[in-house]
Amino acid sequence: MTGLDLSSPVAVVGTGTMGQGIAQVALVAGHPVRLYDAAPGRARDAAGAIGARLDRLVAKGRLTEADRDAARARLEPVDNLADLADCGLVVEAVLERLDVKQRLFGELEEIVAEDCLLATNTSSLSVTAVGGTLRHPGRFVGLHFFNPAPLLPLVEVVSGFATDVTSATRAYETARAWGKTPVACADTPGFIVNRIARPFYAEAFAVHEAQAADPATIDAVLRECGGFKMGAFELTDLIGQDVNESVTHSVWQSFFQDARFTPSLAQRRLVESGRLGRKSGRGWYDYADGAERPEPHTADKEQPPAYVVAEGDLGPAAELLALIREAGIRVREEDEDHGTRLVLPSGGQLVLADGQTSAEFRDVVYFDLALDYRTATRVALSAAQDTSPRTLAEATGLFQALGKDVSVIGDVPGMIVARTVARIIDLAHDAVAKGVATEEDIDTAMRLGVNYPLGPFEWDRRLGRDFAFDVLDEMHERDPSGRYAPSLALYRHAYATDKREGTS
Repeated sequence: MTGLDLSSPVAVVGTGTMGQGIAQVALVAGHPVRLYDAAPGRARDAAGAIGARLDRLVAKGRLTEADRDAARARLEPVDNLADLADCGLVVEAVLERLDVKQRLFGELEEIVAEDCLLATNTSSLSVTAVGGTLRHPGRFVGLHFFNPAPLLPLVEVVSGFATDVTSATRAYETARAWGKTPVACADTPGFIVNRIARPFYAEAFAVHEAQAADPATIDAVLRECGGFKMGAFELTDLIGQDVNESVTHSVWQSFFQDARFTPSLAQRRLVESGRLGRKSGRGWYDYADGAERPEPHTADKEQPPAYVVAEGDLGPAAELLALIREAGIRVREEDEDHGTRLVLPSGGQLVLADGQTSAEFRDVVYFDLALDYRTATRVALSAAQDTSPRTLAEATGLFQALGKDVSVIGDVPGMIVARTVARIIDLAHDAVAKGVATEEDIDTAMRLGVNYPLGPFEWDRRLGRDFAFDVLDEMHERDPSGRYAPSLALYRHAYATDKREGTS
Protein backbone atom coordinates (compact mmCIF):
# COMPACT_ATOMS: atom_id res chain seq x y z
CA MET A 1 0.00 0.00 0.00
CA THR A 2 1.20 3.51 -0.81
CA GLY A 3 0.71 6.71 1.11
CA LEU A 4 -1.56 9.62 0.37
CA ASP A 5 -1.60 10.77 -3.25
CA LEU A 6 0.14 14.13 -3.76
CA SER A 7 -2.97 15.57 -5.37
CA SER A 8 -4.93 14.95 -2.18
CA PRO A 9 -5.17 17.97 0.13
CA VAL A 10 -3.85 17.67 3.69
CA ALA A 11 -5.56 19.62 6.45
CA VAL A 12 -3.92 20.74 9.67
CA VAL A 13 -6.21 21.82 12.48
CA GLY A 14 -4.48 23.90 15.12
CA THR A 15 -1.84 26.36 14.01
CA GLY A 16 0.57 26.62 16.90
CA THR A 17 4.24 25.72 16.55
CA MET A 18 3.57 22.03 15.99
CA GLY A 19 0.66 22.58 13.62
CA GLN A 20 2.70 24.98 11.51
CA GLY A 21 5.59 22.51 11.43
CA ILE A 22 3.41 19.62 10.27
CA ALA A 23 1.81 21.83 7.63
CA GLN A 24 5.25 22.83 6.35
CA VAL A 25 6.32 19.19 6.09
CA ALA A 26 3.23 18.25 4.03
CA LEU A 27 3.56 21.40 1.93
CA VAL A 28 7.21 20.86 1.01
CA ALA A 29 6.40 17.23 0.18
CA GLY A 30 4.05 18.52 -2.53
CA HIS A 31 0.54 18.42 -1.07
CA PRO A 32 -2.06 21.16 -1.14
CA VAL A 33 -2.43 22.16 2.51
CA ARG A 34 -5.40 23.71 4.29
CA LEU A 35 -4.90 25.44 7.62
CA TYR A 36 -7.73 25.83 10.12
CA ASP A 37 -7.79 27.28 13.61
CA ALA A 38 -10.82 28.01 15.79
CA ALA A 39 -9.34 31.39 16.75
CA PRO A 40 -10.20 33.99 14.08
CA GLY A 41 -7.23 35.16 12.04
CA ARG A 42 -4.80 32.56 13.40
CA ALA A 43 -4.79 30.40 10.29
CA ARG A 44 -3.83 33.38 8.13
CA ASP A 45 -1.11 34.40 10.57
CA ALA A 46 0.20 30.83 10.52
CA ALA A 47 0.26 30.82 6.71
CA GLY A 48 2.35 33.98 6.82
CA ALA A 49 4.75 32.43 9.33
CA ILE A 50 5.13 29.30 7.19
CA GLY A 51 5.79 31.48 4.14
CA ALA A 52 8.54 33.29 6.06
CA ARG A 53 10.15 29.97 6.95
CA LEU A 54 10.05 28.94 3.30
CA ASP A 55 11.86 32.20 2.48
CA ARG A 56 14.57 31.27 4.98
CA LEU A 57 14.94 27.86 3.35
CA VAL A 58 15.52 29.60 0.03
CA ALA A 59 18.10 31.91 1.61
CA LYS A 60 19.93 28.86 2.98
CA GLY A 61 19.90 27.13 -0.40
CA ARG A 62 17.63 24.31 0.81
CA LEU A 63 14.71 25.24 -1.42
CA THR A 64 14.53 26.82 -4.86
CA GLU A 65 12.53 29.97 -5.43
CA ALA A 66 10.31 28.11 -7.86
CA ASP A 67 9.55 25.38 -5.31
CA ARG A 68 8.86 28.03 -2.67
CA ASP A 69 6.42 29.85 -4.93
CA ALA A 70 4.67 26.59 -5.80
CA ALA A 71 4.42 25.67 -2.13
CA ARG A 72 2.95 29.04 -1.25
CA ALA A 73 0.35 28.61 -3.95
CA ARG A 74 -0.68 25.28 -2.41
CA LEU A 75 -1.10 26.74 1.09
CA GLU A 76 -4.61 27.91 1.95
CA PRO A 77 -5.86 29.19 5.31
CA VAL A 78 -9.58 28.54 5.75
CA ASP A 79 -12.22 29.88 8.12
CA ASN A 80 -14.54 26.90 8.44
CA LEU A 81 -14.14 23.18 9.08
CA ALA A 82 -16.47 22.62 6.14
CA ASP A 83 -13.66 23.84 3.88
CA LEU A 84 -11.79 20.60 4.70
CA ALA A 85 -14.43 18.37 3.11
CA ASP A 86 -12.27 17.15 0.20
CA CYS A 87 -9.09 16.50 2.24
CA GLY A 88 -7.54 13.04 2.20
CA LEU A 89 -5.84 13.48 5.59
CA VAL A 90 -6.63 15.70 8.54
CA VAL A 91 -4.03 16.06 11.29
CA GLU A 92 -4.97 17.86 14.51
CA ALA A 93 -2.53 19.69 16.74
CA VAL A 94 -4.91 21.39 19.16
CA LEU A 95 -5.06 21.66 22.94
CA GLU A 96 -4.04 18.47 24.81
CA ARG A 97 -7.50 17.86 26.23
CA LEU A 98 -9.46 14.73 25.51
CA ASP A 99 -12.86 16.45 25.32
CA VAL A 100 -11.56 19.09 22.91
CA LYS A 101 -10.04 16.53 20.56
CA GLN A 102 -13.05 14.22 20.68
CA ARG A 103 -15.42 17.07 19.87
CA LEU A 104 -13.22 18.17 16.95
CA PHE A 105 -13.06 14.73 15.37
CA GLY A 106 -16.78 14.23 15.89
CA GLU A 107 -17.36 17.39 13.84
CA LEU A 108 -14.82 16.35 11.20
CA GLU A 109 -16.46 12.95 10.77
CA GLU A 110 -19.63 14.73 9.62
CA ILE A 111 -17.68 16.71 7.01
CA VAL A 112 -14.95 14.63 5.38
CA ALA A 113 -15.32 11.66 3.04
CA GLU A 114 -15.38 8.11 4.37
CA ASP A 115 -11.88 7.37 3.04
CA CYS A 116 -10.32 10.44 4.69
CA LEU A 117 -7.63 9.50 7.19
CA LEU A 118 -8.01 11.21 10.57
CA ALA A 119 -4.90 11.66 12.71
CA THR A 120 -4.03 13.12 16.09
CA ASN A 121 -0.62 14.48 17.01
CA THR A 122 -1.24 13.92 20.72
CA SER A 123 1.82 13.15 22.80
CA SER A 124 0.15 12.30 26.09
CA LEU A 125 -3.43 11.15 25.48
CA SER A 126 -4.67 7.72 24.45
CA VAL A 127 -5.19 7.52 20.70
CA THR A 128 -7.89 4.92 21.37
CA ALA A 129 -9.72 7.33 23.69
CA VAL A 130 -9.47 10.29 21.31
CA GLY A 131 -11.00 8.22 18.51
CA GLY A 132 -13.29 6.25 20.79
CA THR A 133 -16.42 8.32 20.10
CA LEU A 134 -16.15 8.09 16.29
CA ARG A 135 -18.60 6.03 14.27
CA HIS A 136 -15.70 4.78 12.12
CA PRO A 137 -12.64 4.63 14.41
CA GLY A 138 -10.83 2.28 12.04
CA ARG A 139 -9.54 5.23 10.01
CA PHE A 140 -8.22 7.02 13.07
CA VAL A 141 -4.48 6.94 13.89
CA GLY A 142 -1.85 8.77 15.86
CA LEU A 143 0.81 10.67 13.92
CA HIS A 144 3.16 11.90 16.63
CA PHE A 145 5.69 14.34 15.20
CA PHE A 146 8.56 15.70 17.26
CA ASN A 147 9.24 19.41 17.61
CA PRO A 148 10.43 21.07 15.39
CA ALA A 149 8.55 18.88 12.92
CA PRO A 150 10.36 20.11 9.77
CA LEU A 151 13.76 19.21 11.26
CA LEU A 152 13.31 16.10 13.38
CA PRO A 153 12.93 12.95 11.28
CA LEU A 154 10.96 10.70 13.63
CA VAL A 155 7.22 10.13 13.44
CA GLU A 156 5.51 7.62 15.73
CA VAL A 157 2.60 6.04 13.86
CA VAL A 158 0.26 4.89 16.63
CA SER A 159 -2.47 2.32 16.12
CA GLY A 160 -5.38 2.69 18.51
CA PHE A 161 -7.33 -0.35 19.65
CA ALA A 162 -9.79 0.08 16.77
CA THR A 163 -7.38 1.34 14.06
CA ASP A 164 -7.50 -0.67 10.84
CA VAL A 165 -4.21 -2.11 9.62
CA THR A 166 -4.77 -0.46 6.24
CA SER A 167 -5.16 2.96 7.87
CA ALA A 168 -2.00 2.55 9.94
CA THR A 169 -0.07 1.39 6.88
CA ARG A 170 -1.35 4.31 4.84
CA ALA A 171 -0.31 6.76 7.54
CA TYR A 172 3.10 5.08 7.83
CA GLU A 173 3.74 5.27 4.08
CA THR A 174 2.57 8.87 3.96
CA ALA A 175 5.04 9.87 6.67
CA ARG A 176 7.80 8.05 4.81
CA ALA A 177 6.86 9.78 1.54
CA TRP A 178 7.21 13.08 3.38
CA GLY A 179 10.85 12.26 4.06
CA LYS A 180 10.29 11.23 7.66
CA THR A 181 11.40 8.06 9.45
CA PRO A 182 8.20 6.45 10.73
CA VAL A 183 8.04 3.81 13.44
CA ALA A 184 4.94 1.75 14.17
CA CYS A 185 3.68 1.33 17.70
CA ALA A 186 0.63 0.28 19.63
CA ASP A 187 -1.38 2.72 21.71
CA THR A 188 0.46 2.62 25.04
CA PRO A 189 1.12 5.46 27.51
CA GLY A 190 3.99 7.54 26.15
CA PHE A 191 4.06 5.51 22.92
CA ILE A 192 7.71 4.51 22.35
CA VAL A 193 9.90 7.51 23.11
CA ASN A 194 8.10 9.06 26.06
CA ARG A 195 7.64 5.65 27.66
CA ILE A 196 11.18 4.35 27.34
CA ALA A 197 12.90 7.71 27.97
CA ARG A 198 11.48 8.16 31.48
CA PRO A 199 14.51 6.62 33.30
CA PHE A 200 16.90 9.05 31.62
CA TYR A 201 15.32 11.84 33.66
CA ALA A 202 14.14 9.83 36.66
CA GLU A 203 17.48 8.24 37.54
CA ALA A 204 19.39 11.51 37.26
CA PHE A 205 16.86 13.14 39.57
CA ALA A 206 17.04 10.18 41.97
CA VAL A 207 20.83 10.43 42.23
CA HIS A 208 20.46 14.15 42.94
CA GLU A 209 17.71 13.57 45.53
CA ALA A 210 20.00 11.05 47.25
CA GLN A 211 22.57 13.87 47.61
CA ALA A 212 25.07 11.79 45.65
CA ALA A 213 25.92 14.46 43.07
CA ASP A 214 24.86 17.91 41.91
CA PRO A 215 23.07 18.53 38.58
CA ALA A 216 26.18 19.82 36.79
CA THR A 217 28.17 16.72 37.71
CA ILE A 218 25.38 14.30 36.77
CA ASP A 219 24.91 16.06 33.44
CA ALA A 220 28.64 15.95 32.73
CA VAL A 221 28.82 12.23 33.48
CA LEU A 222 25.84 11.48 31.23
CA ARG A 223 27.43 13.46 28.40
CA GLU A 224 31.13 12.76 28.76
CA CYS A 225 30.93 9.18 30.00
CA GLY A 226 27.52 7.95 28.82
CA GLY A 227 27.72 9.55 25.40
CA PHE A 228 24.35 11.33 25.62
CA LYS A 229 24.13 14.64 23.79
CA MET A 230 22.71 16.46 26.82
CA GLY A 231 22.37 15.68 30.48
CA ALA A 232 18.96 15.20 32.10
CA PHE A 233 18.97 18.52 33.96
CA GLU A 234 19.97 20.71 31.02
CA LEU A 235 17.60 18.83 28.72
CA THR A 236 14.58 19.26 30.98
CA ASP A 237 15.46 22.94 31.35
CA LEU A 238 15.33 23.14 27.55
CA ILE A 239 12.07 21.19 27.26
CA GLY A 240 10.46 23.04 30.15
CA GLN A 241 10.18 21.52 33.62
CA ASP A 242 6.40 21.79 33.56
CA VAL A 243 6.17 20.04 30.20
CA ASN A 244 8.58 17.26 31.15
CA GLU A 245 6.92 16.69 34.52
CA SER A 246 3.48 16.67 32.92
CA VAL A 247 4.50 13.87 30.55
CA THR A 248 6.08 11.90 33.38
CA HIS A 249 2.97 12.31 35.52
CA SER A 250 0.71 11.32 32.64
CA VAL A 251 2.67 8.13 31.94
CA TRP A 252 2.76 7.28 35.67
CA GLN A 253 -0.99 7.75 36.05
CA SER A 254 -1.74 5.87 32.82
CA PHE A 255 0.22 2.89 34.12
CA PHE A 256 -1.84 2.95 37.33
CA GLN A 257 0.97 4.61 39.32
CA ASP A 258 3.52 1.94 38.45
CA ALA A 259 6.61 2.51 40.63
CA ARG A 260 8.86 2.33 37.55
CA PHE A 261 7.44 5.65 36.36
CA THR A 262 7.24 7.53 39.67
CA PRO A 263 7.68 11.30 39.20
CA SER A 264 10.42 13.25 40.96
CA LEU A 265 9.55 15.28 44.06
CA ALA A 266 12.52 17.54 43.38
CA GLN A 267 11.17 18.34 39.92
CA ARG A 268 7.69 18.92 41.41
CA ARG A 269 9.13 21.52 43.77
CA LEU A 270 10.95 23.16 40.86
CA VAL A 271 7.68 23.48 38.93
CA GLU A 272 5.81 24.74 41.99
CA SER A 273 8.42 27.46 42.43
CA GLY A 274 7.99 28.62 38.84
CA ARG A 275 11.51 27.61 37.86
CA LEU A 276 10.52 26.08 34.53
CA GLY A 277 13.87 26.22 32.77
CA ARG A 278 15.12 28.41 29.98
CA LYS A 279 11.70 29.90 29.22
CA SER A 280 11.37 31.29 32.76
CA GLY A 281 15.02 32.23 33.13
CA ARG A 282 15.75 29.62 35.77
CA GLY A 283 15.30 25.90 36.27
CA TRP A 284 17.95 23.53 37.51
CA TYR A 285 20.35 26.18 36.18
CA ASP A 286 20.23 29.97 36.19
CA TYR A 287 19.83 31.56 32.74
CA ALA A 288 19.88 35.18 33.79
CA ASP A 289 22.27 37.47 31.94
CA GLY A 290 25.72 37.08 33.42
CA ALA A 291 24.85 33.97 35.42
CA GLU A 292 27.71 31.50 35.59
CA ARG A 293 27.10 27.88 34.69
CA PRO A 294 28.19 25.65 37.60
CA GLU A 295 31.13 23.39 36.91
CA PRO A 296 30.95 19.62 37.49
CA HIS A 297 32.88 18.19 40.38
CA THR A 298 36.31 17.17 39.11
CA ALA A 299 38.81 15.44 41.38
CA ASP A 300 42.25 16.90 42.06
CA LYS A 301 45.25 15.33 40.38
CA GLU A 302 46.45 12.06 41.91
CA GLN A 303 49.39 9.77 41.17
CA PRO A 304 48.51 6.70 39.09
CA PRO A 305 49.24 3.24 40.53
CA ALA A 306 52.38 1.46 39.33
CA TYR A 307 50.36 -1.61 38.36
CA VAL A 308 46.94 -3.22 38.52
CA VAL A 309 45.85 -6.83 38.73
CA ALA A 310 42.90 -7.79 36.54
CA GLU A 311 41.00 -10.65 38.10
CA GLY A 312 38.36 -12.34 35.96
CA ASP A 313 36.49 -10.96 32.97
CA LEU A 314 36.05 -7.19 32.88
CA GLY A 315 33.02 -7.58 30.60
CA PRO A 316 31.81 -4.23 29.22
CA ALA A 317 34.93 -2.58 30.66
CA ALA A 318 37.42 -4.98 29.00
CA GLU A 319 38.78 -2.17 26.81
CA LEU A 320 40.25 -0.56 29.91
CA LEU A 321 43.07 -3.10 30.00
CA ALA A 322 44.42 -1.94 26.66
CA LEU A 323 44.10 1.71 27.72
CA ILE A 324 45.92 1.05 30.99
CA ARG A 325 48.79 -0.64 29.17
CA GLU A 326 48.96 2.21 26.65
CA ALA A 327 49.30 4.61 29.59
CA GLY A 328 52.43 2.72 30.70
CA ILE A 329 50.86 1.04 33.72
CA ARG A 330 51.64 -2.65 34.16
CA VAL A 331 48.71 -5.06 34.04
CA ARG A 332 48.78 -8.56 35.43
CA GLU A 333 45.83 -10.74 34.47
CA GLU A 334 44.66 -13.59 36.64
CA ASP A 335 42.06 -16.01 35.37
CA GLU A 336 39.76 -16.03 38.36
CA ASP A 337 35.99 -15.86 38.43
CA HIS A 338 35.65 -12.64 40.40
CA GLY A 339 33.52 -10.69 37.93
CA THR A 340 34.62 -7.24 36.80
CA ARG A 341 37.37 -6.03 39.11
CA LEU A 342 40.84 -4.56 39.18
CA VAL A 343 43.01 -4.92 42.28
CA LEU A 344 45.11 -1.85 43.12
CA PRO A 345 48.47 -1.80 44.93
CA SER A 346 46.67 -0.76 48.13
CA GLY A 347 44.80 -4.05 48.01
CA GLY A 348 41.57 -2.19 47.32
CA GLN A 349 39.34 -3.14 44.41
CA LEU A 350 38.06 -1.16 41.45
CA VAL A 351 34.73 -2.59 40.25
CA LEU A 352 32.34 -1.75 37.40
CA ALA A 353 28.98 -0.47 38.67
CA ASP A 354 26.82 -3.54 39.30
CA GLY A 355 23.90 -2.29 41.40
CA GLN A 356 25.64 -2.82 44.74
CA THR A 357 27.30 -0.24 46.97
CA SER A 358 30.81 0.28 48.27
CA ALA A 359 29.54 0.28 51.86
CA GLU A 360 28.80 -3.45 51.58
CA PHE A 361 32.44 -4.38 50.94
CA ARG A 362 35.84 -3.76 52.34
CA ASP A 363 37.75 -1.14 50.36
CA VAL A 364 35.87 -1.13 47.05
CA VAL A 365 35.64 1.79 44.63
CA TYR A 366 33.03 1.57 41.88
CA PHE A 367 33.43 3.11 38.43
CA ASP A 368 30.56 3.92 36.11
CA LEU A 369 29.61 2.41 32.79
CA ALA A 370 30.86 4.27 29.70
CA LEU A 371 29.58 4.24 26.15
CA ASP A 372 33.19 3.92 25.01
CA TYR A 373 36.01 3.99 27.54
CA ARG A 374 38.51 5.04 24.88
CA THR A 375 36.65 8.17 23.82
CA ALA A 376 35.03 9.03 27.16
CA THR A 377 36.48 12.21 28.64
CA ARG A 378 35.07 11.75 32.14
CA VAL A 379 34.51 8.78 34.46
CA ALA A 380 32.55 8.74 37.72
CA LEU A 381 33.81 6.92 40.81
CA SER A 382 31.92 6.17 44.00
CA ALA A 383 33.21 5.08 47.39
CA ALA A 384 31.94 4.54 50.91
CA GLN A 385 32.85 6.80 53.81
CA ASP A 386 35.23 4.17 55.19
CA THR A 387 36.90 3.37 51.86
CA SER A 388 40.66 3.75 52.15
CA PRO A 389 41.74 7.22 50.96
CA ARG A 390 44.73 5.52 49.31
CA THR A 391 42.48 3.22 47.29
CA LEU A 392 40.31 6.13 46.12
CA ALA A 393 43.43 8.14 45.23
CA GLU A 394 44.89 5.22 43.22
CA ALA A 395 41.58 4.71 41.40
CA THR A 396 41.38 8.42 40.62
CA GLY A 397 44.99 8.54 39.43
CA LEU A 398 44.45 5.49 37.25
CA PHE A 399 41.65 7.07 35.24
CA GLN A 400 43.45 10.43 35.13
CA ALA A 401 46.42 8.63 33.61
CA LEU A 402 44.04 7.46 30.86
CA GLY A 403 43.25 11.09 30.07
CA LYS A 404 39.90 11.22 31.89
CA ASP A 405 38.46 13.80 34.23
CA VAL A 406 37.21 12.06 37.35
CA SER A 407 34.04 12.89 39.26
CA VAL A 408 33.68 11.27 42.67
CA ILE A 409 30.00 10.85 43.59
CA GLY A 410 28.16 9.42 46.58
CA ASP A 411 27.78 5.71 47.22
CA VAL A 412 24.57 5.05 45.26
CA PRO A 413 23.81 1.67 43.66
CA GLY A 414 24.16 1.64 39.89
CA MET A 415 25.90 5.04 39.92
CA ILE A 416 24.63 7.24 37.05
CA VAL A 417 25.09 5.80 33.57
CA ALA A 418 24.81 2.12 34.52
CA ARG A 419 21.46 2.44 36.29
CA THR A 420 20.06 4.71 33.58
CA VAL A 421 21.02 2.43 30.70
CA ALA A 422 19.88 -0.70 32.58
CA ARG A 423 16.43 0.76 33.14
CA ILE A 424 16.11 1.95 29.55
CA ILE A 425 17.01 -1.55 28.34
CA ASP A 426 14.47 -3.08 30.71
CA LEU A 427 11.61 -0.86 29.56
CA ALA A 428 12.51 -1.59 25.95
CA HIS A 429 12.35 -5.36 26.49
CA ASP A 430 9.08 -4.96 28.34
CA ALA A 431 7.63 -2.92 25.47
CA VAL A 432 8.55 -5.54 22.87
CA ALA A 433 7.12 -8.35 25.01
CA LYS A 434 3.83 -6.44 25.27
CA GLY A 435 3.56 -5.80 21.55
CA VAL A 436 4.21 -2.07 21.67
CA ALA A 437 6.83 -2.06 18.90
CA THR A 438 9.64 -4.08 17.37
CA GLU A 439 13.24 -3.98 18.61
CA GLU A 440 14.29 -2.24 15.40
CA ASP A 441 11.62 0.45 15.68
CA ILE A 442 12.42 1.07 19.34
CA ASP A 443 16.12 1.52 18.59
CA THR A 444 15.27 3.87 15.72
CA ALA A 445 12.83 5.85 17.84
CA MET A 446 15.26 6.37 20.71
CA ARG A 447 18.14 7.39 18.45
CA LEU A 448 16.08 9.82 16.38
CA GLY A 449 13.46 10.94 18.87
CA VAL A 450 15.75 11.80 21.79
CA ASN A 451 19.15 11.55 20.11
CA TYR A 452 20.49 8.67 22.21
CA PRO A 453 23.95 7.43 21.18
CA LEU A 454 22.61 3.87 20.91
CA GLY A 455 19.20 2.30 20.89
CA PRO A 456 18.33 0.16 23.94
CA PHE A 457 18.87 -3.11 22.10
CA GLU A 458 22.14 -1.88 20.63
CA TRP A 459 23.26 -1.08 24.19
CA ASP A 460 22.07 -4.50 25.30
CA ARG A 461 24.05 -6.35 22.64
CA ARG A 462 27.16 -4.35 23.46
CA LEU A 463 26.91 -4.91 27.23
CA GLY A 464 25.89 -8.55 27.22
CA ARG A 465 22.46 -10.04 27.73
CA ASP A 466 22.61 -10.21 31.52
CA PHE A 467 24.20 -6.83 32.35
CA ALA A 468 20.97 -4.83 32.70
CA PHE A 469 19.23 -7.64 34.57
CA ASP A 470 22.09 -8.05 37.04
CA VAL A 471 22.27 -4.31 37.79
CA LEU A 472 18.52 -4.00 38.32
CA ASP A 473 18.25 -7.21 40.31
CA GLU A 474 20.86 -5.92 42.75
CA MET A 475 19.20 -2.50 42.92
CA HIS A 476 15.81 -4.08 43.53
CA GLU A 477 17.27 -5.95 46.50
CA ARG A 478 18.37 -2.62 47.97
CA ASP A 479 15.19 -0.75 47.01
CA PRO A 480 12.26 -3.22 46.97
CA SER A 481 9.70 -0.55 46.06
CA GLY A 482 9.32 -2.09 42.61
CA ARG A 483 11.06 0.78 40.82
CA TYR A 484 14.03 -1.41 39.90
CA ALA A 485 12.37 -4.82 39.68
CA PRO A 486 13.48 -6.35 36.35
CA SER A 487 10.58 -7.06 34.02
CA LEU A 488 9.66 -10.63 33.20
CA ALA A 489 10.81 -9.95 29.64
CA LEU A 490 14.29 -8.95 30.83
CA TYR A 491 14.41 -11.93 33.20
CA ARG A 492 13.67 -14.30 30.31
CA HIS A 493 16.17 -12.53 28.09
CA ALA A 494 18.98 -12.79 30.66
CA TYR A 495 18.36 -16.38 31.65
CA ALA A 496 17.94 -17.57 28.07
CA THR A 497 21.70 -17.08 27.72
CA ASP A 498 22.45 -19.34 30.66
CA LYS A 499 20.11 -22.01 29.32
CA ARG A 500 21.71 -22.00 25.88
CA GLU A 501 25.19 -22.12 27.36
CA GLY A 502 24.21 -25.01 29.65
CA THR A 503 24.91 -23.17 32.90
CA SER A 504 22.75 -23.29 35.98
